Amino acid sequence: MEEPIVRVEHLSHRYSVQWAIRDINFEINQKGILGLLGSNGAGKSTTMNIICGVLNQTEGTVYINGIDTRKQPVEAKKYIGFLPQKPPLYTDHNVSEYLTYCAHLRLMDDREVKAAVESAMKRCGIAHFSKRLVKNLSGGYQQRLGIAQAIVHNPKLVVLDEPTNGLDPNQILEIRDLIWEIAQDHAVLLSTHILSEIEAICQNIKMIEHGNLIFSGTLDEFHDSVKSNTCIVKLENAPAEGELGNIPGVIKVKKLDEHSFRLQLEQEGEEVAKRVAEICVNRGWRLSEMQMEKVSMDEIFAQLSGKRVVDKF
Repeated sequence: MEEPIVRVEHLSHRYSVQWAIRDINFEINQKGILGLLGSNGAGKSTTMNIICGVLNQTEGTVYINGIDTRKQPVEAKKYIGFLPQKPPLYTDHNVSEYLTYCAHLRLMDDREVKAAVESAMKRCGIAHFSKRLVKNLSGGYQQRLGIAQAIVHNPKLVVLDEPTNGLDPNQILEIRDLIWEIAQDHAVLLSTHILSEIEAICQNIKMIEHGNLIFSGTLDEFHDSVKSNTCIVKLENAPAEGELGNIPGVIKVKKLDEHSFRLQLEQEGEEVAKRVAEICVNRGWRLSEMQMEKVSMDEIFAQLSGKRVVDKF
């Protein structure tokens, strides 16, 4: 079995007297995209900064490719590429000069730098801008350059903090495609508050809230973590709302149109839904459609983080 590229054990960090994160444990596999979710101030950035060696933790250990980041920080960082929320660009350099400088910062062998820079530019779609000043690039291409500096030394782990922040819809799609391509050969840790981004490209999710890891699993497991308790029924011979509301297990009823209703059910809504279907058929209401409503990523996020969920009724 392949060893994980990242292993985080009992990680905690305190700013002054307040704990930012507490006893975080997880692993990151050698390839694929892991989404890091959490509200503002939940502890995402603290966790990423510790993994990348920007911040020393108060307690716990981080291993990168089996190397303790505290005991051998320089060696561990050779395996990490990091794109902060604001790309660390030197705008008076041209693209090639900037990436060459970044490669030297990563202590690359001088003989490998030129080929590595050309490969990173090609991979990120900026080779045709190699002689252009960084300050003259558009926002989308500056973001591509930020990703290029994170992969120029061919790290095993690429950490991206809000990589599509401030981009237009077309640029977002292009950056998503680029991240997906990078993840074929690298492990990618992606932090974003855009839930559609997580849904579009992440295979696994970790969610931090109030400094604690409250969810760890696949995207499918995330969707299943909060069960739906609302359903839509369509009745050709619809009764009054009150009759539907009197069915055992039905908490609330909202009429959507002449034939359609939204029902809020008790927990384990699917069992109640079967009972509703049987009663609708037995009473001659001519049930033509019944569907459990899918719980959105926003609703799951809100419930897991303890936030108020918008009432549909």
